[in-house]
Amino acid sequence: IDDLAEVDYSLNSLPAVFQPFIDLDLKGIVYPAGNYTGPPYVAAPFTIPDQSDSMLHLAFSEYFFQTSSFAYYTAGAFSITIAEETCSYFNISTETFGSIIPEVAKYSVTPYPVMLKLMATEIPIISLEQDSFTVEIQGSMEVFAVLPDSTTQSLFTMNIAANTSIALNIFDQKLMGSLCLNRLQFSLAHSNVGFFEISLLENILSYILQTEVIPSANAKLSKGFPLP
Repeated sequence: IDDLAEVDYSLNSLPAVFQPFIDLDLKGIVYPAGNYTGPPYVAAPFTIPDQSDSMLHLAFSEYFFQTSSFAYYTAGAFSITIAEETCSYFNISTETFGSIIPEVAKYSVTPYPVMLKLMATEIPIISLEQDSFTVEIQGSMEVFAVLPDSTTQSLFTMNIAANTSIALNIFDQKLMGSLCLNRLQFSLAHSNVGFFEISLLENILSYILQTEVIPSANAKLSKGFPLP
């Protein structure tokens, strides 16, 4: 698929040949690149409804998307660092946070650039729906001040619970997706600047996720999964 994951479309059994159609049972397992340890899921059997309006019908089970989530989580794809050096239009500083949170202003009197580290702390949970699926992500966001000598100083860490949906479509023999953020919840996990109400940050954090994380995820999803 890419440098992080591989997909196995080999046959589970011999093709079943019937008078009106041929039935192919493919594995559809996604692995971290070079790591073929079985994922922690069990594939449930399913059938495709009888239809005669197309020459080919292709169906993906929830298991396929679950193994995709596991593979990319294992490969570290759900970790992202946002900093001024990597995003030219990201110019949030400690002064920005300090204008919202008095504790940050007291802790960091001199304005410094800010670096954010986001990561999923659990394997994202996939729930398949018609033409789309939802992804429940439990994660964390750690906010750092970047000092003049390029070292970093942790300011605070937040827990994040995100509910997203991915719309699916097929184009150019690839399965593609488009990510949409449905719901976000934040809680303060640890703070070096003292306790503060996390609700003060909800707008700016939502903005960061919508302008940095979601576009980055959609850029990857637009590359698509190769179909068998």
